[in-house]
Amino acid sequence: MSLETLSEHRCFGGVQGFYRHASTEIGLPMKFGVFVPPQAVHGPVPVLFFLAGLTCTEETFAIKAGAQRMAAELGLMIVTPDTSPRDTGIDGASAAWDFGHGAGFYLDATEAPWAKHFRMESWITQELRALVLANFAAKPDRVGIFGHSMGGHGALTLALRHPGLYQSVSAFAPIAAPGQCPWGDKAFTGYLGTDRSAWAAHDATELVKAGHKAPPLLIDQGLGDTFLAVQLHPHLLQAACVDADQPLVLRSHPGYDHGYYFIASFVEDHLRHHAQALAGH
Repeated sequence: MSLETLSEHRCFGGVQGFYRHASTEIGLPMKFGVFVPPQAVHGPVPVLFFLAGLTCTEETFAIKAGAQRMAAELGLMIVTPDTSPRDTGIDGASAAWDFGHGAGFYLDATEAPWAKHFRMESWITQELRALVLANFAAKPDRVGIFGHSMGGHGALTLALRHPGLYQSVSAFAPIAAPGQCPWGDKAFTGYLGTDRSAWAAHDATELVKAGHKAPPLLIDQGLGDTFLAVQLHPHLLQAACVDADQPLVLRSHPGYDHGYYFIASFVEDHLRHHAQALAGH
């Protein structure tokens, strides 16, 4: 698979790079970032996919989270995909910050006009995964996934929908029950239509209720998050996990909001969570 290097930067003994490729799944060029830790010069290392939230790009986590220092220490590669197709030519795709460009919700759309290009699930789980494994020193049997907000939703649902694909999972302030919040209602109606049974297949809480399993989950949630009460609903996922015996550690943090100061405060914990889980594979 051909890969275009946009830029590469020496970082904590490793390399933070940004790349573009012509995606077959999306039908358009797609961008992503990769942090390659210094250990990769000696052979393949575990790899984490980080899914960013609404309005973000492939650069957001790499620039704001401060994850590279600990990733270099632990020997973890981090892949940061863009959050949606870009320049799709779809009328109204840039009209709202919470739908369309920058808001792919990590699913394959089934409704016109979105279905042609908005195939984020297939891109992340199949095409981009294969591209990374073919071009970087990543271990195919030591792959984790984590994310923030919309990307936390993506990390949870992709792990639940694709058993065995990811060996570790975590999330920061995820949209934990998108079928029961305004963000999810808007996105699912637009991308999947009005049949709520189709929504349940992309809702972490409903997937757990239906018996889907994932590796032990770590979720951090700031209690000063202004989106918590209306959009995120981690308590619904927690209740579903208790009923289904799905391992979950949900940590609540007074005073922390929804942004990257929160993520930067706890990203080391998440990287250690993944490193420990992936070391056993």
